[in-house]
Amino acid sequence: MYRKMLTVLLATILLLTACSGGGSKQKDGETSGNNAGKEKEITIWAWDKKFGIAAMELAIEKYTKEHPDVKINIVEYAQEDVVQKLNIAFSSKKESLLPTIILMEDYRAQSFLQTYNEFFYDLSDHVKGEDFAPYKLGPTNYDGKQYGVPFDSGVAGFYVRTDYLEQAGYTLNDLQNIDWQQFIEIGKAVKEKTGKEMITQDYNDLAFIRMMIQSAGVWYMEEDGETPYLQDNEVLKEALMTYKEIMNAGIVKLVSDWATYLAGFNNGDVAAVISGNWMVPSIKNQSDQAGKWGLAPIPKLRNVENSVNASNLGGSSWYVLNVDGKEIAADFLGKTLGSDVELYEDIVEQVGVVATYTPVMKSDAFSVADEYFAGQKLLESYGEWMELIPNVNYGKHTYFIEDILKVEIQNYLGGKSVEDTLKDAQALAESQLNK
Repeated sequence: MYRKMLTVLLATILLLTACSGGGSKQKDGETSGNNAGKEKEITIWAWDKKFGIAAMELAIEKYTKEHPDVKINIVEYAQEDVVQKLNIAFSSKKESLLPTIILMEDYRAQSFLQTYNEFFYDLSDHVKGEDFAPYKLGPTNYDGKQYGVPFDSGVAGFYVRTDYLEQAGYTLNDLQNIDWQQFIEIGKAVKEKTGKEMITQDYNDLAFIRMMIQSAGVWYMEEDGETPYLQDNEVLKEALMTYKEIMNAGIVKLVSDWATYLAGFNNGDVAAVISGNWMVPSIKNQSDQAGKWGLAPIPKLRNVENSVNASNLGGSSWYVLNVDGKEIAADFLGKTLGSDVELYEDIVEQVGVVATYTPVMKSDAFSVADEYFAGQKLLESYGEWMELIPNVNYGKHTYFIEDILKVEIQNYLGGKSVEDTLKDAQALAESQLNK
């Protein structure tokens, strides 16, 4: 009797073990990106070992000290590869191809949030949007819900060689709260006195247009994020006319690639750079220029009432995907990059991220003097300007519309009227989007 019961018991155990099988099977050709069935293990896709990944590693280290049962993996991909892999997984509706957390550029976020909303996990209960720079809510919020954890800022600055500036009869104080026409006049003086152009510029780079229109709280799309807003966009019209003034003023050193763009200021051939704060490491690439650089707010649009001396260029945020492990991923982000001031202080000091988490802007980490910039407190200025950057909806079609504008702006610079430029761009955008 005992042996018979033992035999039945062993058979039952074997049957249960076979049924459990160690987890769910994957279909042929699929690879699991989210470690399906392992609630304590999550995977992150991100780029840049010295920036986004370095910051995330600090967050992981802190979280796993208190949650040793959680395993967090980071997989490095180029930003373009992340976009491609997400498009494939979302369009084919294969959750097994997805990670648990992704880093996403802010300009692309609304395209994914609006098109594939069902794949994103609502973080409203884990992250307080009001704790971050206001302009970051445009890309990370959709339909009244907070889907992203705002990360780094692309707050823009006017970086200038103070030695060239002084030769032209100006100081940093003369660059405060100026408009682009005043910038042009200063650039002409610099060119006359030093022989140096003011900036390097690639014809196909629309960074100046982006900064100009966001400084007035406007973008390429209507507020719905889908309808092209080009032909009747008075701010965009003013930005194009201002851009043409700059390009025709004799203060621009034209380049055709990134390497020669950087070489322009690294070699001392130009007097200034107007770009996102992420340009600082490239500016600091030349040790012999230490102490010769200064920072000022960017110029504003002269004929646009709402334009301010602050804008954004770039930036990214973290998102949790609606896959297995999403709850622990949301808890992880909420307790680290969503709320931890001490962690952000470490990230600012060790990685150099200009964080958009407003409580850290009041800490000592944001009041450090930068000797390369003659002791200026760059982070302190960034913190002040971030509060001024208008919140805009980058919408679903930023890159699509910019591909159209790149061609049309060349026609405009070549003699086409600004009205016809924007009219034709509107028509082309509408025809392509309505196919």
